[in-house]
Amino acid sequence: MLTKQQIRYCLDEIANMFPNAHCELVHRNPFELLIAVVLSAQCTDALVNKVTKQLFEKYKTPKDYVSVPLEELQQDIRSIGLYRNKAKNIQQLCRILIEQYNGEVPKSRDELMKLPGVGRKTANVVISVAFGVPAIAVDTHVERVSKRLGICRWKDSVLEVEETLMKKIPKEEWSVTHHRLIFFGRYHCKAQSPKCDVCPLLHLCREGKKRMKGKM
Repeated sequence: MLTKQQIRYCLDEIANMFPNAHCELVHRNPFELLIAVVLSAQCTDALVNKVTKQLFEKYKTPKDYVSVPLEELQQDIRSIGLYRNKAKNIQQLCRILIEQYNGEVPKSRDELMKLPGVGRKTANVVISVAFGVPAIAVDTHVERVSKRLGICRWKDSVLEVEETLMKKIPKEEWSVTHHRLIFFGRYHCKAQSPKCDVCPLLHLCREGKKRMKGKM
């Protein structure tokens, strides 16, 4: 496991590599972000952005989503994985927003997690990006990078990864670190072909050293 000093070094290097890391889901307001994040489960941001370009022109409020037949919404998001289930969740969560929140997106993680299709990761993204609340959303990239580097243990659950990162990273850096770790995992420390040979963290990375054994 990395020491506090080594983690600081890693975070600073990743910040140098991706100084402009940000949420890549295109949205104009908290409601659009919520819909985009629900659609992004097990799906790339690039594909979601392709679909939401037209979707957000057609549907602008929770009422718009519940005023069409479910089948129509399914067709509008058909190219996204799990589209049937996601369409159902979107209509249900829009009804709840209308009935309980006056059509507004709640600003608390606990309230957000009561909505259909919204887990802890989704709620963390929304409170962090839309409302500026410090949070670390652990997606597949954040989990992979944290475990490969040795910030977390291989056996840690997603929640344990989040809790460990929150302990080891200053609170004021949670949100920006979340974006940087995603960029690092998405564009550098990839699942299938990580760029270990050009990685500035190789000397600290247990996984990288294993991969490069015999290649050096």
